[in-house]
Formats: sequence, structure tokens, C-alpha cells
Amino acid sequence: MLFDRFLGLWYRINPKYKDRLFCTIFGKEKYKRYALELYNAINRSDYKNVNDLEIITLSDAISLKMKNDVAYLLCGTIAVYEHQSTINPNMPVRGFMYLGELYSKLLKRQKARIYNQTLVKIPTPQYIVFYNGTEDYPEETKLRLSDAFIHPRNDNEFEFTATVYNINLGKNKELLEACEPLNGYSFFVDRVRNRSRRMSIEEAVDETVEECMEKNILKDDLSEERAAVMLEMLTTFDEKEYKKGLQEEARAKGLEEGRAEGRAKGLAEGRAEGRAEGLAEGRAEGRAEGRAEERTNTERERKRADAAEAELRKYKEKYGDL
Repeated sequence: MLFDRFLGLWYRINPKYKDRLFCTIFGKEKYKRYALELYNAINRSDYKNVNDLEIITLSDAISLKMKNDVAYLLCGTIAVYEHQSTINPNMPVRGFMYLGELYSKLLKRQKARIYNQTLVKIPTPQYIVFYNGTEDYPEETKLRLSDAFIHPRNDNEFEFTATVYNINLGKNKELLEACEPLNGYSFFVDRVRNRSRRMSIEEAVDETVEECMEKNILKDDLSEERAAVMLEMLTTFDEKEYKKGLQEEARAKGLEEGRAEGRAKGLAEGRAEGRAEGLAEGRAEGRAEGRAEERTNTERERKRADAAEAELRKYKEKYGDL
């Protein structure tokens, strides 16, 4: 796998990986074309110039621990888009608070004098929630802030709504077909969800990245910024675990090298010892064979000498001394 070290040793998949991936695709400056495509799909508009769209997403640093997924300012509209994997009836309250923070930020930037008698125009708000959890949910639902009022009102004098779109595969096909990045995101989440039933979430994410690359789904992000996109879905880097991993890796490598060196040295020593032992044995065997052959030769010569001496005695007995 491509991310064995990231996923196995020092990182793990963040439980909110879907939210992180959504923010990566639709909330990064370099992917503004995706943001514009999403806006056009939601509003059935046809804006072309990505420079007309400004990303104004709230961050922790700006909003004192309040943050939203993505927010855009485009041609007089302020659009706040949220991702949710659980059904949450409090989304209108949250959206109302997000927009209050965003309006405050914009008005300060414009140095608007809201206490003067001149009407200060503000961008028209839009609050959209994209749902892709496992619970059954309608394709489109409107949640109303007034439902949370302690004292219900029937005059609609004050209202704020959150429009919830179910973007699970098979739902809102027209919307998903109108926005390829959103469709790719839904495909990614669906595949990870199905794979995670039979394997770890890390393996499920990694295999789904491979499949998306092969099928040209979200290919721009996954090919150009593959590691970065993956890291967006991972938890914070743990330096202690990193060092521990390095130490374990070094120990394992040293042990393996030690074993290899030991085997090589042992083999060399064994061969040397074998040669020495073989040489010694060969010499001893050679000396033994030489001694045996010498004894054989000596015995043969002795027998020849005895035979010759016997022949000589017979000759003397017959002919006497010469």
C-alpha cells in the first residue's frame, strides 16, 4: 500500500475523515473551481469566473473556537455549506451563529457604519447542509430555527432555515450529476463505508484512493496532492510514536543485519574450519596410507629376500661353495 508508514506506524485515520475530505475538496483556495461548481449546482446558476468567488470560511483563530466547513462570498450571496454524517436538528442554530460571525467579519472589513441612518446592505444568506450518514433521511429537508424557539410563533416574523440535502449514492442524482466533485466525494465515502465492514478503516481509505485513481474520480486532487489529501484525513502527527517507530525500525534492521553478518561469518568460519579439519584429516590419512604402503612394500621385499636366500641355500647344497 502507498501509505503503510503513514497509516500503520505514526498516523491513524481521523474518525471525521469525511468532514476533512469535504473541506479539502470544497474549501481550499487551489480547488476554487470545485467550490464554484458546487455553488452553481445548488443554485442552478452558471458562474464561470472562479475569481468572483471568495472563500471566507471561519477558522478557530478567527471565531474563538467556532468554525464551519466552507463559506463563500459570491455576487452578493454569502453561502455557508456544512457536511454532516449524523442527523442534527440544531443545524439552524449553528448556521445562524456561523452567519452572525461571518457578517461581523465582513462588516468590520468594509468598515460599515451600522449605527448611522444609512441602510447598510449585506449579502443574502444561504445555509446548506450535506448529509451522508447511514440513517435513512429524505433527499431534501428544511430545518427551521423557529422550531427551537421556547415560545412558538405562527406569524413567521423571524425565521432562518437550513436546507439539508442527502448526498448518499442513489439520492439527489440530479444534484450529484450537476457537480462532479460532489459526486466523487459521495462515491469515495460510500466505498470506504462498504470496505470498512471487512477491513480496517485505514485499509479501506487506502484502497478507495487507488480505485478513485483508476476510475478518474477526484483524480486531480488524488494524483497531484495525493499525500496531502491523505494527510488531511489523518490525525495529528505523534512525535513520540514517530521516534519510537524509528527506534523499533532501527532495532529490527540492526537485528536482521546482525543475523546476516553472523550467518556470513559463521559460514566463513565453518568453511575455514572445515578446510583446516579436512586438511588435517587428509594429512593424517595420507600419512597412515603412506605407512601402510611402506609396511606392505617392506613385507614384500622381506619375502623376496627370504625366497632368494632359500634358493641360495638349495644351490649350495647341490653344488657346494663355488
